Amino acid sequence: MSRGNALVVGGGIGGLSTAIALRNADYDVHVVELRADLHSSVHGVGIIQPVNALRALDAIGCAEACMAVGCSTTAWGRLLDVDGNLMREMPGSRIPGSDLPPMNGLTRPQLHKILTDKAREVGAVIGYDKTFTTLDDGPDGVRVVFTDDSRAVYDHVAGADGVHSKVRPYALAEDLKPVHLGRSAFRLDIPREPETDRIILQAGPEGMAGFVPIGPDLAYLFHNTTWEEGRWLDQDRTADELHERLAPFGGLTGRVRDKHIDDSTEIVFRPEAWLIAPAPWHKGRIALIGDAVHAVTPHLGQGAAQAVEDGVVLAECLAQHGDHEEAFTACGERRYERCKLIVESSVAIGEHEMDPASHPDFDHAGLTQHVLESMARPV
Repeated sequence: MSRGNALVVGGGIGGLSTAIALRNADYDVHVVELRADLHSSVHGVGIIQPVNALRALDAIGCAEACMAVGCSTTAWGRLLDVDGNLMREMPGSRIPGSDLPPMNGLTRPQLHKILTDKAREVGAVIGYDKTFTTLDDGPDGVRVVFTDDSRAVYDHVAGADGVHSKVRPYALAEDLKPVHLGRSAFRLDIPREPETDRIILQAGPEGMAGFVPIGPDLAYLFHNTTWEEGRWLDQDRTADELHERLAPFGGLTGRVRDKHIDDSTEIVFRPEAWLIAPAPWHKGRIALIGDAVHAVTPHLGQGAAQAVEDGVVLAECLAQHGDHEEAFTACGERRYERCKLIVESSVAIGEHEMDPASHPDFDHAGLTQHVLESMARPV
């Protein structure tokens, strides 16, 4: 017997995870995604799944599929200097009583397919090339008008439509904008080198290079670097720009630079921005999850993890509380401080990378370990 119906706005990682969790809690679920098909909402190359992400994915029946196609590791990572010499081991964290690894990496298209297939398997209805035009929250539900002029009424609406969320004004009084960190990230899929059996970070004079295993023979290179807000980089210049910025590096980064950075069409370039909305993250029957309320820079690999956790906790709270106000309040209380820690810690790491000399006592590896251990605790 259905508990009610829910609309999820956004068909990305957070939206699909929420849809699966809500279906598993016996809600009828409709997902709308503005882009035209399931592939168009996939941006970037690979994705990091810390142990807390795997725990949340396990709760919706997707962890095993992710590990089957990805690359699981026995430790989180290793920090090297600019020449490739070892500075610190980064063990990561495990969950007591669980066999889940400290980290799994896989490609974004693989993850999106796993979540899409599971959402359809459990009975969520997904509509592409479609979103809402208006949300009218009333005593009997949220009346929704869609871009194809169809209409429906829902007991609950979850806004999972990203950092530039169109649902956000319906749930928050404050007009929020993402904050540019002053950095951007280059990413590129490459063949996996033997030493990339975990995340490898290599600290440069300005910016961090890194490698993430995302399959048996595949990894991705990333480089976080200082970048002025609004500065444009033509796609056909990305290989030359990245090659130049990695010039100081020896070791693994130097080898990969000389072997694989030659095709601009394969490089993904994105600015880094963050946002943390004040609580509560809901109004009436409309709630927000993921980047819509806690967009995070990539320094801890927690953006997708937190979005999946949001969906799991939201469904749990709705199932446990009959009243939507009680449910959304309980969800926010479980999520706010956890997400705030991720956002603030990621920003701190990014600011340190921009100017290491101004933060001589900053402990990148120590902060990372603290966050990973915090995330392994119960959600």
